[in-house]
Amino acid sequence: MTRKYFLPLAFIFLLKISFAQNPEILGIPEIPDIKDTRSAEPFLFSTSTLTAQDLPWVLSYGGSYGNNLSRGFGFNGVDQQLGVKGYLGNRFTMLAYVSLGVASADNSVVSAQRAEIIRDLIGGKKTDGIRLGFGGGLSRDYGGVFSIVGRATGSLESKRWKLAGNLLLEKALSSGRDKVDVLTSCGIHYKITDHFFAGAEAIGEDLEGLWEEDEAEGGARMMFGPSLNVVPERSRFTFSLSGGPAVYLTRSVVTNPDAIRELPGDNGMTVRARVVFNLSGS
Repeated sequence: MTRKYFLPLAFIFLLKISFAQNPEILGIPEIPDIKDTRSAEPFLFSTSTLTAQDLPWVLSYGGSYGNNLSRGFGFNGVDQQLGVKGYLGNRFTMLAYVSLGVASADNSVVSAQRAEIIRDLIGGKKTDGIRLGFGGGLSRDYGGVFSIVGRATGSLESKRWKLAGNLLLEKALSSGRDKVDVLTSCGIHYKITDHFFAGAEAIGEDLEGLWEEDEAEGGARMMFGPSLNVVPERSRFTFSLSGGPAVYLTRSVVTNPDAIRELPGDNGMTVRARVVFNLSGS
């Protein structure tokens, strides 16, 4: 049975407000003086570290759409996600989020959580230039299974370009799971105007399925699609939208829909939107 869940209406409404505040987005004029405008979380599927030049703490709310889903709302990469991200000083970044879902069997509300600390080992003293970070933390999926996670982050930023990529390794503390889950993502944005970025994102999940026939989450899958980021002037809010076709690269008879994943559990379209609120003012 097909289930579709999306968070478009509130996002489109807020996005229209941002366009109204910045009509130059539609004309795409030349930019004689490129301002340093940025979001603490411009990409939907890749996270980047913060620096001392960033506003220190932000809250985020994201939602997603997926088709061809057989589980309840919140599973198979379709969820509502609340997050917090902050700069701790000395090139340390903390991020944590909770994802909410409703099981289809009894309509019970379930949640998954993840918390990580990442430190930039290369760069990180300013936003421009190359930053390479490493860190880790803990997660708890919808089934109550805890995992140890390790993350490598990379980013390259200039006045016009933003690039970011992640490599996430996850070790579930439960029998019957993979030795290590491998997930990766990357994104690129180009500044169209002072407040509007456009580009593309890609994500690969459970890539160990490329060499393991009995991969425990159903097989390796990936998604590639366009990505947008809007940073309105004199506003505490920023908005991001990305999505595209999610396809399986390999298939396994073993599945685990309780795992924390960004992509749907079957081939089909996925779209994710996020609103970020700056706690420290515009």
